[in-house]
Amino acid sequence: MKAILDDRQRAHDPKNFMANGTRKPNPEVPRRVDILKAGAEAAGCVFETPADAGLGPIAAVHTAEYLTFLRNIHTRWQRIEGASDEVIPNVHPMNRTDSYPKSAVGQAGYHQADTACPIAEYTWKAAYWSAQTAVSGADAVAAGARAVYALSRPPGHHAFADLAGGFCFFNNSGIAAQRLLYKGLRPAILDVDVHHGNGTQGMFYARGDVLTVSIHADPARFYPFFWGHAHERGEGAGLGANLNLPLERGTDDETYLNTLDRALAQITDFGADVIVVALGLDAHIDDPFQGFAVTTEGFTRIAAAIAATGLPLVCVQEGGYVSDALGGNLTAFLNGIEGN
Repeated sequence: MKAILDDRQRAHDPKNFMANGTRKPNPEVPRRVDILKAGAEAAGCVFETPADAGLGPIAAVHTAEYLTFLRNIHTRWQRIEGASDEVIPNVHPMNRTDSYPKSAVGQAGYHQADTACPIAEYTWKAAYWSAQTAVSGADAVAAGARAVYALSRPPGHHAFADLAGGFCFFNNSGIAAQRLLYKGLRPAILDVDVHHGNGTQGMFYARGDVLTVSIHADPARFYPFFWGHAHERGEGAGLGANLNLPLERGTDDETYLNTLDRALAQITDFGADVIVVALGLDAHIDDPFQGFAVTTEGFTRIAAAIAATGLPLVCVQEGGYVSDALGGNLTAFLNGIEGN
């Protein structure tokens, strides 16, 4: 299977992460690239460097205002006396329609949803090449590839059109879907990360040309909390084009696979001719986030069920954090695709 990776993604090395009121080491570390690359190569993947398609594919789903912020905020932040090395918000607007401040501190609060997306000197560069990795994956599938693995890091599915969050800055899966749409295809995004793809949902919520489906831990007591509930179906032209399938903490292989059948049926009925798989591996029983209890064999079965649709696949890396099982989980998933 063709795989895409740009080593410039390693430059983003976040230090701060706050959970439950406690400062902890950020789990979205560059080491993830090494583990995932080895896991993909064990499945027979051959990596290529992405082409530079420019800002166009990113700006197709992200606002110019947000791109300006993300490109410049670290430099601006460092001019503040006593500022931290990383941009971390401490104040937020109540609504997206509230006034837009000139202050770097105020804009950080406007464009960063939480404290899990600190912006450092090389965040823009890494996020840019992470997005280009997804674009190249989409282009390869549009050109006829059956399946492509895009090792995009930092991940993307918590990023809205103008808002970073949850380790994510550019919505790589959304960028890939929009690129496929531009190429004349009808994409569905299937998010299998243990966390709901709230940014992806928000990006396409009022649109009917991209189906968004997410299987995730019930957000009533799990990040991202405010999105991902079953009643959220889309609005306007997008009504019925968003499907959330929240599951209980500790969900095992069989329950997950039964739910996946429902997700794939919706994708079929949407008339999709390509699937963007937002590939979170953090549903594994040994992942640090401890949301689900999917096994390594379960990932093979999940991938085989997706591949059995016969649709071409752009697999864009989302979550999945450092554990002894991470690389093997990716190998299992990619082998599940290749076995069909």
